[in-house]
Amino acid sequence: MSTDGAIFHAGDAHAVLLLHGLSSSPLEMRFLARALHREGFTVSAPMIDGYSLDPARPAMEGWIDAAVAEFDALARQYRFVSVCGLSMGATLALAVAQRRPSAQALALLSTTLDYDGWAIPWYRFVLSWLYYSPWRRRWRYRETAPFGLRNAALRAKVARSMENTDFSEIGPATLSLPAIHEASRLAVHVRKRLPVIRSDCLLIHAIDDETASPKNARLVLARIGSVFQRAIFLDDSYHMITVDNEREIVARETVVFLRESEAAASGAARRAPVVSRALARRLRQIASVAK
Repeated sequence: MSTDGAIFHAGDAHAVLLLHGLSSSPLEMRFLARALHREGFTVSAPMIDGYSLDPARPAMEGWIDAAVAEFDALARQYRFVSVCGLSMGATLALAVAQRRPSAQALALLSTTLDYDGWAIPWYRFVLSWLYYSPWRRRWRYRETAPFGLRNAALRAKVARSMENTDFSEIGPATLSLPAIHEASRLAVHVRKRLPVIRSDCLLIHAIDDETASPKNARLVLARIGSVFQRAIFLDDSYHMITVDNEREIVARETVVFLRESEAAASGAARRAPVVSRALARRLRQIASVAK
């Protein structure tokens, strides 16, 4: 990890751009970044100007421009570039793929096109009106339990961290109203453009996601123009699936999907099955159970 919080691990010719959640940092992608790198991928989880770490003046057009610039920097050096995003980062990943059809694959984790989970307060409907009031620079949405975590021990750790520093490995303790407003604009922007996105698409979503219900993933599946799609729904996690109970499943399935996509693009899928180290371990586990 660099001094500014970004993560970069050099690997093979398949680079993965990791996009964290709204006003957060690459910390919430750290486990996945390490898992991808162990399997040989080049990994880049940048800080995005105007998007990371509670920006003072957020603008969704700037988020897209900055993320596309990160994609282009990788595309100049690596044969394949895929994009993986968490929460609003998944929505941003879709915007990148719309601007850059050359994106090999998308891994969309806890996709957030609408804040409609069971823990979202009823007053979310009035936030768009509040944005245009004198309170918009002062009002902040405070994160509360379960903090996107089903794991009780991690939840307690995050609660202590947020009390002391207003920030934790799963993001900020509060979100500004301008940031939430721009996130809503980004979601509207992406919804309209889903049919033009053709990149291979993996969606992983928790069925009990308290922030963004599974309807978000199902909407993407129904409207995106991808031919190669896969959806995985988790039953032991909440919103922050890159750090919660099933983070290893998330990492494993992401690795397998990206390698399958790469092999198909290379023509290798017609010659031989794709066997990454993660997939090989899974096949050995299945074989041992069968015995």
